[in-house]
Amino acid sequence: MPLILAAAHPSHAPVRYHALIPSAGTGTRAGTAGPKQYESVAGRMLVQHTLEAFTRVKRIASVLVVVAPGDERMPAGDGYRVVACGGATRAASVANGLAELRAQGAKEDDWVLVHDAARCLVTPQQIDRLIDACLTDDVGGLLAQPLADTLKQEEAGRVAQTLSREKKWLAQTPQMFRLALLQKALREAADGVTDEASAIEAIGLKPLLVPGSAQNFKVTWPEDFALAEAVLRSRTT
Repeated sequence: MPLILAAAHPSHAPVRYHALIPSAGTGTRAGTAGPKQYESVAGRMLVQHTLEAFTRVKRIASVLVVVAPGDERMPAGDGYRVVACGGATRAASVANGLAELRAQGAKEDDWVLVHDAARCLVTPQQIDRLIDACLTDDVGGLLAQPLADTLKQEEAGRVAQTLSREKKWLAQTPQMFRLALLQKALREAADGVTDEASAIEAIGLKPLLVPGSAQNFKVTWPEDFALAEAVLRSRTT
């Protein structure tokens, strides 16, 4: 059994939940003129839909948005704070955001839910589902979807082999871990980790997989904007 690094929370200091939204990326694959999180989707900036979902979850004590230094495009709003401490990689932005949370008074064993700014279709219900599943877990976990498609491995633009999809999941966000545990994992992991769960795995722990939703996809490619817009508009009709 691996050693769990988070200490028990003192009875007089109830555990809190914080959302951390790294939003310092440029989104080059999206084909937009600027960072994709500022593109208009269903009448609002993409990132505003993301933030609305988190600010509607009553259990979340604070929402912190991490943008790149000098970025003044993130709109001000109620229920969240913007800090320009983004790093060169996602892992660096998250690490800087965790340090900022600590500076704001977050405790070592508070939970942090890290979420992609570009997953603008996440719902408060999905966030609550993750919290409910993880709040008594020793490690923490992430929203994810079982892989439904046939998986191919490529070599020089051709199929090298077909991989089994059994027991394979597509990682989503939020990903929820104790603050001190996640800080330690990111310090020890290589800077190339693409999500928080990978860093947690690298120190020998096994995050919990919590079923998410196919609609909780990350807006990545140009055609994703139209799909996200259609889903968002369908929710208001």
